[in-house]
Amino acid sequence: MGTLDMVLFFVAVIGVIAFGIRQGNKESTGKDHGGAANYFLAGRGLTWWLVGFSLIAANISTEQFVGMSGQSADWLGMAIASYEWMAAITLVVVAFVFLPKLLRCGIYTIPEFLEYRYGVFSRSVMAIATLVILVGVPTASVIYSGAKVVSVFFAGHTVLGLDLGNLTVGCWIIGLSAAIYVFVGGLKACAWTDLIWGASLILGGAIVMWLAFGVLRSADPNELIQTKVANSTATVEDLQDASAWERFKLLNDGKDGEAVAVTGENLAGGKLHMVRPKDDPAIPWTALVIGLWIPNFFYWGLNQYIVQRTLGSKSLAEGQKGIVFAAALKLIIPFIVVIPGILCFNLFRKDLREEAVGKNEVTLTEMASTKGASTVYPFSENFSLTDPEKAHQVLAHNAAVAKQETTVSVDSTPLDMLVANTAVLNAAAGMKISQGTKLIGYDYDAAFPTLLRNLLRPGLAWFVLAAIFGAVVSSLASMLNSASTIATMDIVAKLNHKFRKTDLTQDQLIVSGRSCVVLFVLIACLIAPGLGDPKFGGIFTFIQEFQGFISAGILSVYLFGFLVPRTPRYMGWVGIMMNVVLYGALKWFLAPDMAFLNRMAVCFGVIMATLAIVSVVRPLKVPVVLPTTDLVALESSKIAKIWGGVVVVATLFLYWVFW
Repeated sequence: MGTLDMVLFFVAVIGVIAFGIRQGNKESTGKDHGGAANYFLAGRGLTWWLVGFSLIAANISTEQFVGMSGQSADWLGMAIASYEWMAAITLVVVAFVFLPKLLRCGIYTIPEFLEYRYGVFSRSVMAIATLVILVGVPTASVIYSGAKVVSVFFAGHTVLGLDLGNLTVGCWIIGLSAAIYVFVGGLKACAWTDLIWGASLILGGAIVMWLAFGVLRSADPNELIQTKVANSTATVEDLQDASAWERFKLLNDGKDGEAVAVTGENLAGGKLHMVRPKDDPAIPWTALVIGLWIPNFFYWGLNQYIVQRTLGSKSLAEGQKGIVFAAALKLIIPFIVVIPGILCFNLFRKDLREEAVGKNEVTLTEMASTKGASTVYPFSENFSLTDPEKAHQVLAHNAAVAKQETTVSVDSTPLDMLVANTAVLNAAAGMKISQGTKLIGYDYDAAFPTLLRNLLRPGLAWFVLAAIFGAVVSSLASMLNSASTIATMDIVAKLNHKFRKTDLTQDQLIVSGRSCVVLFVLIACLIAPGLGDPKFGGIFTFIQEFQGFISAGILSVYLFGFLVPRTPRYMGWVGIMMNVVLYGALKWFLAPDMAFLNRMAVCFGVIMATLAIVSVVRPLKVPVVLPTTDLVALESSKIAKIWGGVVVVATLFLYWVFW
């Protein structure tokens, strides 16, 4: 990155943050524009275009550009796009089913709704569970993945004595950048910066995809052919005169008549298909029926840091139009995130291999030390494919530690080595032998940063990198603002009222919110650097899997809260706690090999059935009547309904194309 690009990058980032702070400190024009409402909900004055871009910018960050792009570079390919395209349909439902009920209550936080429907204790249980997950998982993960981009792209550069190639340094830079403007400007600062970052992010992602296809068209077919999936019959001659898109399909789709997704590690086959086999460990086709809808509806309808934008809408109609606008933008995201991830492996697999070698070296050094003398180490099939000699050494080490015999040689197939090592690891688990960090063939989380480093030209790098950096900071700021809102309104204010018998003043609420921002960013920055460990299975999977501890339970409780007014009040906290216990039992004891989306489906089914039975057997004698506010206009938008239908049809068409 040249000097001019560096200067423009810092000017752009600092300028947008300053603009957000200025807008955040302006007096709101909404009906509820005083004190805490202005800080936490932008005075309930957000228009549809601010809501729409803010939803996208809060959602799309390095969780997608690092995590989702990395998963697509690995074996999942286009299947990971289901998180985006199914979200489009989810958002339409949220706009017309969830949002009217939430806005009608005039709430600040999602847990607050539970007090009106189920009672104070249910509100407290959800608030605590949400905070633990929000700060420890997505907030820390966004910091890590943003730092991953910084450390890969700026490797070898120092600023003010700080090594920008150091992951920990990157974590603190990103964390503090986000904390500064949410501390000062609150939700309105987030919303206005989101408007700029959201538009820039889509444009920047499109530029990266265009550049990647340009490189693919001119790349050496002899190099490209080594990245084709196993069920592809493409030859060097086929690639020679093919267009960029044709090369993309030849390498990743599979042969005609058998162009299907195949279970297995990267290169197994069929990376351009949405539907994967039922035994796929990440997104089996069964998850498309039930499992994937659960995190989607939880995330878009009941996740505080997303829904807070819609709670700040000027009216129900503005909120609905903003949500449908965001749904339309979701259809674009896989083309600027998922497809570039697949292209990265085709173009720069050697770079991903080098990143993995650096990670593996730490583990191999540990294995050779006294600490590794009583530890066994898992490895991926691609590790044994790319470095069979080291894979055999690891297998021999593990066999010696576990006192097992193995006849597999260094000349065995990668799959044979993996199977043999898995058998040794299973024996070691039964002997209570500790397991070390997994050794990998490629560092897929480095896919998008690798694209940036190899594709961006002088004079262009600053814009794309600023857009991505801004999206990271924007998402993080949104999470910090939402976490501080929950902590202040659902915990601090309630405790103060219980023990001091008084309500916090508007200024005290804001001070509490800002104090929580500082506390939470410190916690997340301390957690973030450790998330690069391969045992987490990639940052995107880590986020989705651990949110499963609360998502199915919260979704079930809210559905009954919305639709069944006679469900007993105690079932609010019971449903949430059931999810935590059942999901944990399935993950660690009952079905550890079950795909996490299927675990969510099981939890959802059990909790919904329990709520239904209790509602029939022990219904409330008097149905719950929820409060109604006059803070915003509650008339639904007709134009949003029309465009919502268009979005649903467009989503189904995309599934038909990539089925």
